[in-house]
Amino acid sequence: MAFPAVETLTELIRPLAGARGMDVENVSTTKAGKKSQVVVALDSDSRPTLDELEVMSQEIGELFDAKEDAGELNFGAGYTLEVTTPGVGLPLTQPRHWRRNHGRLVVMGGRTVRVGALNETETHVVLVEAGAKDPRVTIEVVSDLPHAVVEVEFNNPPETESRLANMTFEEAREVASNGEEDK
Repeated sequence: MAFPAVETLTELIRPLAGARGMDVENVSTTKAGKKSQVVVALDSDSRPTLDELEVMSQEIGELFDAKEDAGELNFGAGYTLEVTTPGVGLPLTQPRHWRRNHGRLVVMGGRTVRVGALNETETHVVLVEAGAKDPRVTIEVVSDLPHAVVEVEFNNPPETESRLANMTFEEAREVASNGEEDK
């Protein structure tokens, strides 16, 4: 039996993660000599704590071991399991990624924006132009956005950007349709 495919492992982990309100954001494997490595990145709206990740690591390890004992998985000579969160390098590709990064800076398509609210169906997101004296507010379709990654920010965001990013979707849509903020 071959080393398990990432897709197989992901499907095995998904119900465990879902039962704890988490999403499987990434699974990667590295086959290396005696000990292969499986890295699982989990996330949730409330951001998993270290204790929650430890519990998930135990549950996933027990599941993998049981599947291996039953002959359903084969990790070869063994494996190490790492359960973590995706960190800031996770590309924002799903509506939940945008929701979970509300208020943060993201870089996409050569521009830097601050993430605002999503509409009720999470198909559109408010984006606030970052670094401008009078930042523009736009509403964009989540599925049309280019590759976006969170930008690490060491200072507090400018008050104007924060205020615009913290508006409700409806308030931001009004500002965007007027072309400028009411002063």
